[in-house]
Amino acid sequence: MSIDKNLAKTRNIGISAHIDSGKTTLSERILFYCSKIHKIEDVKGGGAGATMDHMELEKEKGITITSAATTIDWVGVDKKGIPFAEGDGKSIKINLIDTPGHVDFTVEVERSLRVLDGAILVLCSVAGVQSQSITVDRQMKRYRVPRLAFLNKMDRMGANPYNGTKALREKLNHNAVLMQIPIGAEENFRGVVDLITMRAYYFDGDNGEHVREEDIPADLADQAHKAREEMLDIVSAFDDVMMEAILDGKEISEEQIHAAVRKGVNALQFTPVFMGSAFKNKGVQLLLNAVARYLPSPLSCEKPKAIDSTKNTKIDLSPEYDKPLVCMAFKITDEQFGQLTYTRIYQGTLNKGDTLVNTRTKKRVRIGRIVRMHANDRENIDSASAGDIISMIGVDCASGDTFVAEDGGVDHLSCEGMHIPIPVIELSIKAKDKEMQARMSKGLQRFIKEDPTFHLFTDEESGETRIAGMGELHLEIYVERLKREYKAEVEIGAPQVNYRETIRGTAKLEYTHKKQTGGSGQFAKVAGMIKPLAADRKEREDQVYRFVNEIRGGVIPNEFIPSCDRGFGDVMNKGPLAAFPVIDVEAYLQDGQYHDVDSSDMAFRIAARMAMRDAIKNANPILLEPIMKVEVETPQEFQGFVIGDLSSRRGVILGSETTETGDAIINAHVPLSEMFGYATVLRSGTAGKAGYSMEFAKYEPCPSHVQEKVIVARKEKLAERAE
Repeated sequence: MSIDKNLAKTRNIGISAHIDSGKTTLSERILFYCSKIHKIEDVKGGGAGATMDHMELEKEKGITITSAATTIDWVGVDKKGIPFAEGDGKSIKINLIDTPGHVDFTVEVERSLRVLDGAILVLCSVAGVQSQSITVDRQMKRYRVPRLAFLNKMDRMGANPYNGTKALREKLNHNAVLMQIPIGAEENFRGVVDLITMRAYYFDGDNGEHVREEDIPADLADQAHKAREEMLDIVSAFDDVMMEAILDGKEISEEQIHAAVRKGVNALQFTPVFMGSAFKNKGVQLLLNAVARYLPSPLSCEKPKAIDSTKNTKIDLSPEYDKPLVCMAFKITDEQFGQLTYTRIYQGTLNKGDTLVNTRTKKRVRIGRIVRMHANDRENIDSASAGDIISMIGVDCASGDTFVAEDGGVDHLSCEGMHIPIPVIELSIKAKDKEMQARMSKGLQRFIKEDPTFHLFTDEESGETRIAGMGELHLEIYVERLKREYKAEVEIGAPQVNYRETIRGTAKLEYTHKKQTGGSGQFAKVAGMIKPLAADRKEREDQVYRFVNEIRGGVIPNEFIPSCDRGFGDVMNKGPLAAFPVIDVEAYLQDGQYHDVDSSDMAFRIAARMAMRDAIKNANPILLEPIMKVEVETPQEFQGFVIGDLSSRRGVILGSETTETGDAIINAHVPLSEMFGYATVLRSGTAGKAGYSMEFAKYEPCPSHVQEKVIVARKEKLAERAE
């Protein structure tokens, strides 16, 4: 087996966390300690801004909007030169992706984790596990990404690594344990004690670049020994020999502990917890050592899968550079000189000038230019091989497409896709004149290509252009980008909630389609039933409907069954109550009739369409509204106001807790329709001291008075458009 000799020293990792946990600040320190940049900039405030937040909007708002990639080399801080993990030398190549924290940009996290081998889950050591931490952790579990936890902001008042670790265990069900204990606390946080080496580490110099190793302070010796025992007790579960040695009271070698930790992390059964303060330049180098030691390389990570379309089975891809090329485009951005396609190579070697096949479109494309990204800068390279993350320039494709070698005999393979959440909010958008319309269209076409959660469509009744996305901030950013990048003056309509319709009862499906116009006619009869889709039968969060074929004895020939399925599906776009999409319906095709001459695909599709339309009306249709999970952090004195305000918005309070600093965290489920303009009300009601985050939770039936209002408003709107 021919394998790139550097693969064992490669790490493909991402940094993910809740909003404002310090992901980009941590990325900036990592770049500095790996000599990729020579001056540390801050995410917020003056200066040039953080390297990984390269968009002007990101610098202005102090938030990450798009994920950014870079490649760095880490040579470690151990003066003894002990080897890291699988490599026989110290230098480790890290392909690093910094992701956004806002739930509105969750697809950036989703597609990054899809192609990564490991991740750092950053938590605020004051707030611990927050709402978006839970979402990010769910995404990591979905793609089976091994992770380390880093408790950031140890210098802040109320910082408590023990509570952070406890929250990892209780809220995220991680088998988490501290690998370090702090030296000093809050503003006196000076360094950490490593529980494996049992040495104290301090971070000196203007930017914490000099790591000083000392004996453990005398007043921390007992605490360190006790913490080490707890750590070894958990880690030894991954090494039977180590467990026996502990029971026999024998000494355990450092390498033995590293190996057990690595085994637990790679099996997704253990989360080692590190700590520091990225802003105060403390603890980052030891975290990088842990990345090198414990997170998997492309050789040792769980084998990525590809779908074989000829057999409809999954096969493993091997990180071998002399096998036929298989790579996946996981993110695209349109730029002045052509499309930039971020690509993860799973197998084989990609050379400049190669011709590849897109397995979705079957089109051949020639790769004229390959680059290695560093945020917004790029470095031209001639080739890249399995395990690498690079970008191709000028390749027309969609996010999630698979590219393979032209003559490698693998054009039947495609990499597994990624989960794309459904949009929950809409805005109408129109340009001020024809020139602006052309600019707006150009910008919107680019955005829908780049972002699978950003949707663009034209309302059939009004001809109105509408955009849909994950939240107010998501759409606000795109509107701002239209104005800045495309100089398009646009007007925005009021936000519209993406309601859904569903059924509560069971109804018969029956319709006979007959048409005789001289010559061959049309004939098809379908019969069956529909009922609500049970929760345990849903295959994904945005399940529209499920088709069940119960035809026996050939009363409808097999070739017409897909037409019935499509006919039922046609009706799902527009429900009977207010013309919103219909979801969660199970349709059973049980009987029917056909004619040897007059039956056709179209006849059965029309019959199914008419049968479904009548059945939904008779199955007690109801309106569903999107419910958001809202988390508000506020000083205690405003807790009553916040709870009262959320309740007045039809919110259901799920619970509240108190942080170490005495602030209250309130969790609630609130209908999206009641949350517009909430940021302004919250700021004014709490003197600007409270903050909140919000993400889609579920669809729930509307109360009857709300349903009536929505239906009336919708009918008025449709009537206006008809005029």
